[in-house]
Amino acid sequence: MSGLGMDSGTESGGTGTVLTPARFVWPYGGTSVYLSGSFTGWSEHWPMMQVEGCPTVYQTICSLPPGYHQYKFIVDGEWRYDEHQPYVTGNYGIVNTVLLTREPDHNSAVLSPRMTCGSNMDVDNDAFQRVVRVSESTSHEPLPRISEADLEVSRQRISVFLSTHMAYELLPDSGKVFALDVELPVKQAFHILYEQGISTAPLWDFSKGQFVGVLSALDFILIMRELGSRGSNLTEEELETHTISAWKEAKLYLTKQTIEHGKLYSRRLVQVGPDENLKDVSLKILQNRVATVPVTHSTSDDGSYPQLLFLASLSEVLKLVCRYFRHSASSLPILQLPICSLPLGTWVPKIGDSSQQPLAILKLNSPLSAALTLFVQAEVSSIPIVDDNDSLLDVYSRSDITALAKDKIYTHINLDEMTIHQALQLGHESYSSYGTTGQRCHMCLRSDSLHKVMERLAKPGVRRVVIVEAGSKRVEGIISLGDVFRFLLS
Repeated sequence: MSGLGMDSGTESGGTGTVLTPARFVWPYGGTSVYLSGSFTGWSEHWPMMQVEGCPTVYQTICSLPPGYHQYKFIVDGEWRYDEHQPYVTGNYGIVNTVLLTREPDHNSAVLSPRMTCGSNMDVDNDAFQRVVRVSESTSHEPLPRISEADLEVSRQRISVFLSTHMAYELLPDSGKVFALDVELPVKQAFHILYEQGISTAPLWDFSKGQFVGVLSALDFILIMRELGSRGSNLTEEELETHTISAWKEAKLYLTKQTIEHGKLYSRRLVQVGPDENLKDVSLKILQNRVATVPVTHSTSDDGSYPQLLFLASLSEVLKLVCRYFRHSASSLPILQLPICSLPLGTWVPKIGDSSQQPLAILKLNSPLSAALTLFVQAEVSSIPIVDDNDSLLDVYSRSDITALAKDKIYTHINLDEMTIHQALQLGHESYSSYGTTGQRCHMCLRSDSLHKVMERLAKPGVRRVVIVEAGSKRVEGIISLGDVFRFLLS
């Protein structure tokens, strides 16, 4: 959470007023962050600087006279306040407040003890240790429980919100969407995914004049397993001319088919229209076990080609939910509960408990083939990578596989000999070469509230958070976007 602390020492202004240095912190990310308040006349905006090693944390130190002050943050042009700090309703809406005494508090923390700032894995060690101390002090407190009535009220309010908001509300102000021709060679298609930094693209069939499917990282995984098998009928040379259409017919469709009255049917493309409500969009994503759905629109009934507007995902839907309920979180009782008290996510089974689904975890020296097998057979989208003590080191995700398209690496590697560590290194090099600086691994504690986890999952590019033990970072579980929506909409 954000914090405001006092640095030791005071200074005198020209009028003899004793000023107190105060540090303001905004730890929730953003591209540009400014501070404004009663001490600036609400007209000046003071820039806040990013904390080194913590890309989501911004701070500034101001020398202010003792007394009562009000302030807010301007994040990417939007006025924001920190609901985890004291706040009131004033002339400028909801504002944070602080009372500065004449003598600085030498015992105040520069950052709030609960704050976690982002390093390579979104938790730096110093801040994490502060989290540990708070967690240890509350670890023996009984877990809060929620009544069935409060649970039903929360779910009902979210359901009503999603049912009354439409897919077009997710449409970004600007952006681009890539679609691939089904007659494109498979090898070229995966190079495009890699070069554009995306893991999914809709497929367009010019002969039919419609979108017919999606090419994803899972296709790349299946092809790599095919190339790596001894009885493979698909050689690297054939990838030069082997089209997406041929691959889909020969391989992926056969793995996605259903049997009805002894006849085989290929699964149709899942897509939505801009006027479909967000509850239906979310349920389609969950029921079809896909990461995104194309939002398409036909302007007329004269047979003209449909327009591909954008790809909708649960992340954008959750962002809208969080924004709507941010200032009325009390209307959803479940948001304040710790995640460990909710039937949510996949957890490491307790000793002797065979009823829980095991959590897929691998070591750095595990072969890449083990990860690909889990992606396909266990149908997981990411795997926590741990050390010998099961402490979290990184996460290997299904989308990371496209990094192997660089320089056709996938054509001359042995999946049983290449380790997860080597694959991660290739991925890190790829992200750096394309200027990607986003955090790869996001963690939380079992004591964190559902609201905090939802806010983190609503950030762009975040699809799951790993639950770790305070102090050791031992993996305890994982919560995905799908887990949250299945819980909220059940």
